[in-house]
Amino acid sequence: MEAEKQVEWGRKAWELLSLIRMESPLIQCITNFVSMDLMANTLLSAGASPAMVHSLQEIPDFTPHARALCINIGTLSPSLLPAMNAAAELCSNLDTPWILDPVALSVSDFRFNACVELLRFKPSVIRGNASEIIALSMASLQHTNTNTNTTKGADSVHNSTDAIEAAKLLAQTSGAIVAVSGATDIVTDGNQVVGAHNGVALMQKITASGCSVTALIAAFVAVDKCHALDAAVSALAVFGVAGELGMKMAKGPASLRMHLIDALYGLDEATLQSHVNITSLC
Repeated sequence: MEAEKQVEWGRKAWELLSLIRMESPLIQCITNFVSMDLMANTLLSAGASPAMVHSLQEIPDFTPHARALCINIGTLSPSLLPAMNAAAELCSNLDTPWILDPVALSVSDFRFNACVELLRFKPSVIRGNASEIIALSMASLQHTNTNTNTTKGADSVHNSTDAIEAAKLLAQTSGAIVAVSGATDIVTDGNQVVGAHNGVALMQKITASGCSVTALIAAFVAVDKCHALDAAVSALAVFGVAGELGMKMAKGPASLRMHLIDALYGLDEATLQSHVNITSLC
Protein backbone atom coordinates (compact mmCIF):
# COMPACT_ATOMS: atom_id res chain seq x y z
CA MET A 1 0.00 0.00 0.00
CA GLU A 2 2.80 2.43 0.92
CA ALA A 3 4.56 1.70 -2.38
CA GLU A 4 1.35 2.47 -4.27
CA LYS A 5 1.04 5.79 -2.45
CA GLN A 6 4.62 6.68 -3.36
CA VAL A 7 3.85 6.01 -7.02
CA GLU A 8 0.70 8.11 -6.75
CA TRP A 9 2.60 11.01 -5.18
CA GLY A 10 5.32 10.74 -7.80
CA ARG A 11 2.72 10.77 -10.54
CA LYS A 12 1.04 13.83 -9.04
CA ALA A 13 4.34 15.70 -8.67
CA TRP A 14 5.28 14.95 -12.27
CA GLU A 15 1.83 15.99 -13.52
CA LEU A 16 2.11 19.38 -11.85
CA LEU A 17 5.72 19.95 -12.90
CA SER A 18 4.70 19.13 -16.48
CA LEU A 19 1.84 21.63 -16.28
CA ILE A 20 4.24 24.32 -15.08
CA ARG A 21 6.58 23.57 -17.98
CA MET A 22 3.69 23.68 -20.44
CA GLU A 23 1.82 26.71 -19.09
CA SER A 24 4.73 28.79 -17.75
CA PRO A 25 2.57 30.52 -15.12
CA LEU A 26 3.49 34.08 -14.21
CA ILE A 27 4.53 34.18 -10.55
CA GLN A 28 4.83 37.57 -8.87
CA CYS A 29 7.38 37.64 -6.05
CA ILE A 30 7.48 40.42 -3.50
CA THR A 31 10.49 39.14 -1.70
CA ASN A 32 13.70 40.00 0.08
CA PHE A 33 16.71 41.38 -1.74
CA VAL A 34 18.92 38.43 -0.76
CA SER A 35 16.69 35.81 -2.38
CA MET A 36 15.63 37.35 -5.70
CA ASP A 37 18.30 35.73 -7.85
CA LEU A 38 17.87 32.16 -6.60
CA MET A 39 14.08 32.44 -6.49
CA ALA A 40 13.93 33.66 -10.07
CA ASN A 41 16.31 30.96 -11.28
CA THR A 42 14.39 28.27 -9.42
CA LEU A 43 11.14 29.35 -11.05
CA LEU A 44 12.75 29.57 -14.48
CA SER A 45 14.34 26.13 -14.11
CA ALA A 46 10.97 24.64 -13.22
CA GLY A 47 9.37 26.29 -16.26
CA ALA A 48 7.54 29.16 -14.58
CA SER A 49 7.85 32.86 -15.37
CA PRO A 50 9.10 34.93 -12.41
CA ALA A 51 8.37 38.62 -11.92
CA MET A 52 10.01 40.52 -9.06
CA VAL A 53 7.49 43.36 -9.01
CA HIS A 54 7.55 45.28 -5.72
CA SER A 55 6.28 48.77 -6.50
CA LEU A 56 2.99 49.74 -4.87
CA GLN A 57 2.18 51.82 -7.94
CA GLU A 58 2.38 48.75 -10.18
CA ILE A 59 0.23 46.42 -8.08
CA PRO A 60 -3.18 47.40 -9.58
CA ASP A 61 -1.93 46.93 -13.15
CA PHE A 62 0.39 43.97 -12.76
CA THR A 63 -0.90 41.67 -10.01
CA PRO A 64 -4.17 40.71 -11.79
CA HIS A 65 -2.05 39.11 -14.52
CA ALA A 66 -0.14 36.85 -12.10
CA ARG A 67 -1.24 33.24 -11.66
CA ALA A 68 0.10 33.28 -8.09
CA LEU A 69 1.82 35.65 -5.68
CA CYS A 70 4.69 34.90 -3.32
CA ILE A 71 5.27 37.26 -0.39
CA ASN A 72 8.50 36.93 1.62
CA ILE A 73 9.23 39.37 4.46
CA GLY A 74 12.96 38.67 4.75
CA THR A 75 14.09 42.26 4.22
CA LEU A 76 10.88 43.96 5.28
CA SER A 77 10.70 47.75 5.29
CA PRO A 78 7.98 50.34 5.93
CA SER A 79 8.04 51.23 2.23
CA LEU A 80 7.59 47.60 1.12
CA LEU A 81 4.78 46.54 3.44
CA PRO A 82 2.02 48.57 1.72
CA ALA A 83 2.78 46.82 -1.58
CA MET A 84 2.61 43.43 0.14
CA ASN A 85 -0.73 44.27 1.71
CA ALA A 86 -2.15 45.68 -1.51
CA ALA A 87 -1.06 42.69 -3.60
CA ALA A 88 -2.31 40.16 -1.03
CA GLU A 89 -5.67 41.91 -0.76
CA LEU A 90 -6.03 42.06 -4.53
CA CYS A 91 -5.21 38.35 -4.88
CA SER A 92 -7.72 37.54 -2.17
CA ASN A 93 -10.40 39.51 -4.00
CA LEU A 94 -9.53 37.91 -7.35
CA ASP A 95 -9.28 34.36 -5.96
CA THR A 96 -5.65 34.24 -7.03
CA PRO A 97 -3.54 31.99 -4.78
CA TRP A 98 -0.86 33.67 -2.74
CA ILE A 99 1.84 32.23 -0.51
CA LEU A 100 3.27 33.76 2.67
CA ASP A 101 6.84 33.18 3.87
CA PRO A 102 7.00 34.75 7.39
CA VAL A 103 10.79 34.97 7.61
CA ALA A 104 12.05 35.52 11.18
CA LEU A 105 8.71 37.04 12.12
CA SER A 106 9.39 37.10 15.85
CA VAL A 107 12.68 39.02 15.84
CA SER A 108 10.82 42.36 15.94
CA ASP A 109 7.36 43.68 16.65
CA PHE A 110 7.28 45.38 13.24
CA ARG A 111 7.90 42.09 11.42
CA PHE A 112 5.53 40.15 13.65
CA ASN A 113 2.71 42.65 13.29
CA ALA A 114 3.19 42.71 9.51
CA CYS A 115 2.58 38.97 9.34
CA VAL A 116 -0.48 39.20 11.54
CA GLU A 117 -1.79 41.90 9.21
CA LEU A 118 -1.08 39.83 6.11
CA LEU A 119 -2.99 36.86 7.53
CA ARG A 120 -6.17 38.91 7.13
CA PHE A 121 -5.92 38.43 3.37
CA LYS A 122 -6.14 34.62 3.60
CA PRO A 123 -2.98 33.14 2.09
CA SER A 124 -3.44 29.86 0.25
CA VAL A 125 -0.23 28.44 1.74
CA ILE A 126 2.04 29.52 4.59
CA ARG A 127 5.59 28.12 4.38
CA GLY A 128 8.16 28.62 7.11
CA ASN A 129 10.58 26.86 9.38
CA ALA A 130 9.36 25.30 12.62
CA SER A 131 10.07 28.32 14.83
CA GLU A 132 8.30 30.68 12.43
CA ILE A 133 5.22 28.45 12.22
CA ILE A 134 5.05 28.04 16.00
CA ALA A 135 5.21 31.82 16.48
CA LEU A 136 2.61 32.55 13.80
CA SER A 137 0.32 29.85 15.14
CA MET A 138 0.38 31.49 18.58
CA ALA A 139 -0.53 34.82 17.01
CA SER A 140 -3.34 33.25 15.01
CA LEU A 141 -4.75 31.54 18.09
CA GLN A 142 -4.60 34.62 20.30
CA HIS A 143 -5.79 37.03 17.59
CA THR A 144 -3.29 39.49 19.03
CA ASN A 145 -0.05 41.15 18.07
CA THR A 146 1.76 40.01 21.23
CA ASN A 147 5.16 38.79 20.08
CA THR A 148 7.02 35.89 21.71
CA ASN A 149 10.52 35.49 20.27
CA THR A 150 10.97 31.87 19.16
CA THR A 151 13.55 32.27 16.39
CA LYS A 152 17.25 32.88 15.95
CA GLY A 153 17.24 35.31 13.05
CA ALA A 154 16.00 33.45 9.99
CA ASP A 155 17.10 30.08 11.44
CA SER A 156 14.86 27.69 13.34
CA VAL A 157 15.56 26.60 16.89
CA HIS A 158 13.03 23.78 16.52
CA ASN A 159 12.79 20.66 14.37
CA SER A 160 9.98 20.51 11.84
CA THR A 161 8.29 17.66 13.72
CA ASP A 162 8.15 19.89 16.82
CA ALA A 163 5.75 22.14 14.94
CA ILE A 164 3.18 19.60 13.75
CA GLU A 165 0.48 20.58 16.25
CA ALA A 166 1.21 24.29 15.77
CA ALA A 167 1.01 23.84 11.99
CA LYS A 168 -2.33 22.06 12.28
CA LEU A 169 -3.67 24.81 14.52
CA LEU A 170 -2.44 27.55 12.17
CA ALA A 171 -4.05 25.78 9.22
CA GLN A 172 -7.35 25.53 11.10
CA THR A 173 -7.37 29.16 12.23
CA SER A 174 -6.08 30.71 8.99
CA GLY A 175 -7.69 28.44 6.40
CA ALA A 176 -4.30 28.04 4.71
CA ILE A 177 -2.27 24.97 3.92
CA VAL A 178 0.76 25.13 6.23
CA ALA A 179 4.18 23.80 5.22
CA VAL A 180 7.03 23.45 7.72
CA SER A 181 10.51 23.05 6.27
CA GLY A 182 13.08 20.85 7.94
CA ALA A 183 14.80 17.48 7.73
CA THR A 184 11.28 16.25 7.02
CA ASP A 185 9.03 18.83 5.39
CA ILE A 186 5.61 18.80 7.03
CA VAL A 187 2.45 19.87 5.19
CA THR A 188 -1.02 20.01 6.71
CA ASP A 189 -4.51 21.29 6.06
CA GLY A 190 -5.31 21.13 9.77
CA ASN A 191 -6.36 17.49 9.67
CA GLN A 192 -4.24 15.53 7.21
CA VAL A 193 -0.48 15.68 7.81
CA VAL A 194 1.98 14.69 5.08
CA GLY A 195 5.75 14.37 5.31
CA ALA A 196 8.10 14.99 2.37
CA HIS A 197 11.46 13.40 3.16
CA ASN A 198 13.55 14.48 0.17
CA GLY A 199 16.50 16.86 0.27
CA VAL A 200 20.00 17.03 1.75
CA ALA A 201 21.29 18.85 4.83
CA LEU A 202 23.74 20.98 2.82
CA MET A 203 20.79 22.80 1.24
CA GLN A 204 20.49 24.67 4.55
CA LYS A 205 23.87 26.27 3.80
CA ILE A 206 22.55 27.91 0.63
CA THR A 207 21.13 31.36 1.29
CA ALA A 208 17.54 31.64 0.03
CA SER A 209 16.98 27.91 -0.53
CA GLY A 210 13.91 28.12 1.74
CA CYS A 211 12.73 31.27 0.01
CA SER A 212 13.11 29.54 -3.33
CA VAL A 213 11.03 26.53 -2.39
CA THR A 214 8.28 28.93 -1.27
CA ALA A 215 8.32 30.44 -4.76
CA LEU A 216 8.22 26.95 -6.26
CA ILE A 217 5.18 26.16 -4.11
CA ALA A 218 3.52 29.25 -5.61
CA ALA A 219 4.15 27.90 -9.12
CA PHE A 220 2.72 24.48 -8.23
CA VAL A 221 -0.34 26.01 -6.59
CA ALA A 222 -0.80 28.25 -9.64
CA VAL A 223 -1.46 25.23 -11.86
CA ASP A 224 -3.65 23.41 -9.30
CA LYS A 225 -5.10 25.95 -6.88
CA CYS A 226 -7.98 23.64 -5.94
CA HIS A 227 -5.55 21.13 -4.41
CA ALA A 228 -3.08 23.34 -2.59
CA LEU A 229 -1.95 20.62 -0.18
CA ASP A 230 -1.00 18.27 -3.01
CA ALA A 231 0.69 21.15 -4.83
CA ALA A 232 2.73 22.17 -1.77
CA VAL A 233 3.82 18.59 -1.03
CA SER A 234 4.77 18.07 -4.68
CA ALA A 235 6.81 21.27 -4.83
CA LEU A 236 8.73 20.40 -1.67
CA ALA A 237 9.44 16.89 -2.96
CA VAL A 238 10.57 18.11 -6.39
CA PHE A 239 12.89 20.69 -4.84
CA GLY A 240 14.26 18.07 -2.45
CA VAL A 241 14.86 15.58 -5.26
CA ALA A 242 16.70 18.25 -7.23
CA GLY A 243 18.87 18.83 -4.17
CA GLU A 244 19.65 15.13 -3.87
CA LEU A 245 20.61 14.92 -7.53
CA GLY A 246 22.68 18.09 -7.31
CA MET A 247 24.49 16.79 -4.24
CA LYS A 248 25.92 13.91 -6.28
CA MET A 249 28.03 16.42 -8.21
CA ALA A 250 28.51 19.14 -5.59
CA LYS A 251 31.68 19.88 -3.62
CA GLY A 252 30.08 22.41 -1.30
CA PRO A 253 27.18 24.87 -0.98
CA ALA A 254 28.18 27.01 -3.98
CA SER A 255 28.38 24.10 -6.41
CA LEU A 256 25.25 22.53 -4.90
CA ARG A 257 23.37 25.74 -5.71
CA MET A 258 24.39 25.46 -9.35
CA HIS A 259 23.76 21.72 -9.65
CA LEU A 260 20.41 21.99 -7.86
CA ILE A 261 19.16 24.44 -10.48
CA ASP A 262 20.49 22.23 -13.29
CA ALA A 263 18.87 19.15 -11.74
CA LEU A 264 15.52 20.89 -11.44
CA TYR A 265 15.71 22.00 -15.06
CA GLY A 266 16.56 18.49 -16.31
CA LEU A 267 14.31 16.46 -14.01
CA ASP A 268 12.45 13.69 -15.85
CA GLU A 269 9.54 11.49 -14.89
CA ALA A 270 11.46 8.28 -14.23
CA THR A 271 14.00 10.02 -12.01
CA LEU A 272 11.33 11.86 -10.05
CA GLN A 273 9.28 8.70 -9.56
CA SER A 274 12.27 6.76 -8.29
CA HIS A 275 13.33 9.43 -5.79
CA VAL A 276 10.10 10.84 -4.34
CA ASN A 277 9.74 9.98 -0.65
CA ILE A 278 6.40 11.16 0.73
CA THR A 279 4.43 9.61 3.59
CA SER A 280 1.20 10.28 5.44
CA LEU A 281 1.96 11.10 9.08
CA CYS A 282 -1.64 11.13 10.25
